[in-house]
Amino acid sequence: MASKVVPALLLLGFLVAVMVSFRPTPLRSVAVTALPGRAKSDTTPTMKRYWMVFLKTGPHRDQQAVIAAEIQRKHLENIGKLAKAGKILIAGPFGDESDLKGIFIMDCKDSLEAAGLVKTDPAVNAGRLTFEIKPWWTAKNCVFK
Repeated sequence: MASKVVPALLLLGFLVAVMVSFRPTPLRSVAVTALPGRAKSDTTPTMKRYWMVFLKTGPHRDQQAVIAAEIQRKHLENIGKLAKAGKILIAGPFGDESDLKGIFIMDCKDSLEAAGLVKTDPAVNAGRLTFEIKPWWTAKNCVFK
């Protein structure tokens, strides 16, 4: 019987030593470490400020249909110009009939630059739209094209 007890005690001692010395390390997400340009030890995303522009119903929406259509054409042309310049990253209307008409997400150095660019919009100049700008923070490079 002693021939069975001694190996069992040795095995038990070994298992206790392993359990006492075991220090688990947290697992890292493969998605975080596999991102291009990211050091494997860096798991904290870099935050970047963008500008969320809320386009709202303006006081002068009573233009004739032909004039309103021309303002809309120029509005879309201006969005395309600002997108090509890298200032508007996302733009689009809402799909309901509320006073909130659409949004821009802009990449500008500050709210003054964003406001200056929004004021170049023909629909804003004609009074068909007004706007409100809010800072919006997200992980850098989270905007996909």
